[in-house]
Amino acid sequence: MRLLMLVVLMLPILSFGSGWFEETQVKAEQGDVDAQYLLGAMYSLGEGVPTDDKAAVKWYLLAADQGSADAQNMLGLTYNEGKGVPKDQKEAVKWFRLAADQGHAKAQYNLGVMYNNGIGVPKDDKEAVKWFRLAADQGYADAQYNLGLMYDEGEGVPEDDKQAVKWYRLAAEQGIAFAQFNLGLKYATGNGVPKDNLLAYMWWNIAGANGQDVEKNMGIISGNMSQDEIAKAQEKTTKYIKDHPDVY
Repeated sequence: MRLLMLVVLMLPILSFGSGWFEETQVKAEQGDVDAQYLLGAMYSLGEGVPTDDKAAVKWYLLAADQGSADAQNMLGLTYNEGKGVPKDQKEAVKWFRLAADQGHAKAQYNLGVMYNNGIGVPKDDKEAVKWFRLAADQGYADAQYNLGLMYDEGEGVPEDDKQAVKWYRLAAEQGIAFAQFNLGLKYATGNGVPKDNLLAYMWWNIAGANGQDVEKNMGIISGNMSQDEIAKAQEKTTKYIKDHPDVY
């Protein structure tokens, strides 16, 4: 189960009062790099202006040429998807790399995805692991999940269940449902961790609440548990969610 390039463009919390767009545009036209990136994001999302992918690319390019890693990452996405520019996945890799080399976690993750899938570059799992790890070490949950998957499947690294569990857990605690499901599977089978039906039940229960199809797995694990154990697993789930609100 592989995550794709799930990068959400988000604007900072701002008050779009009267004249705000005009002020931002003036700053952008004067060369303010943050305003240029923000204007591109506004055109991408249609915030305060009609959506205009070509205008977004114009402002991203101006900000990216000044070294904005956020803008470079967004250019990678626009070229990969062909939004406002002709689709060009080699060009996408170029912009992802420029941002990734500056330590931009989302760009590092995106570059890992490109290498893992052979998009715009020859497929190279070792290189994918390198970029996933850099992003994962910064706490980027999608990269943590993918790195766990690479260890689980032995892609680009030797297969290592304990390392897979480590990275799945970090991603699971940030609400990545795929990681929660896989962590449950590790506890159910005893791969990388001691076998523990209660923890398997807990993680599948949480994954199910996050949209994963766990009905079959929950049915199997419940069949191997007493009613008292199921009740304890439910209590464990409730307590874990209370102590770790980010799992949702």
